[in-house]
Amino acid sequence: MSFESAMLRLGGQVITLENGETSSAKKGESLSDMGRVVSNYADVIVMRHPESGSVAKLAEYATVPVINAGDGANQHPTQSLVDLYTIFCEKGRLDNLRIGVVGDLKHGRAVHSMLSLMTRYKNNHFTLISHPSLVLEEKLTGEFVATDDLQSTIKDLDILYVTRVQQERFNDKAEYERVKNLYRIDENVLASAKKDLVLMHPLPRTNEIDERVDFLPQVKYFAQANYAVYIRMALLSLL
Repeated sequence: MSFESAMLRLGGQVITLENGETSSAKKGESLSDMGRVVSNYADVIVMRHPESGSVAKLAEYATVPVINAGDGANQHPTQSLVDLYTIFCEKGRLDNLRIGVVGDLKHGRAVHSMLSLMTRYKNNHFTLISHPSLVLEEKLTGEFVATDDLQSTIKDLDILYVTRVQQERFNDKAEYERVKNLYRIDENVLASAKKDLVLMHPLPRTNEIDERVDFLPQVKYFAQANYAVYIRMALLSLL
């Protein structure tokens, strides 16, 4: 919706294919063919797909710009631009920050993209907070500490980036049920945090953030969603 809103606000139009259940995709059309065909219908393609690497495969054969709006558990590049813009607007800088990331770090594509960008800035320290089965597997350069203890680490953080445990990534429902409620941000947790902590979430959330904290000054995830429209307007305009 944010991409559609962005294009409409720029004065453009959108053609939407949701899930592909009535399209050639259901009939077995390859991503390479789809890239060639859809390039005839639009000036830019924005693609979200459940398989890692899928957007790159389509883009290889497309003749118009292709934006990765999330490919499986791999990357979410435009969300990372939104995240950086949010941090810059709320903190006034992108370096010398202590950044905590909590939740499903293994499957969280927004986390992967955000970390890959924030490690490029100077003197940032990262605390990765997750259950051992959901740790970040990607190898990144920078100052990282891994822990499963949110309560003792939140007091030192400038940024806390929360992600949901993604049910759709689990083949074993019992395993999902075992880990889904391990971390929950509520008033008690935030009581230990800095007053100027920036609390972020790429959304949607499920039960990992108590709705009763939504009006606290640290909460920035709805502002983050608002910034997303303008970042995507800028990207579409640039392309």
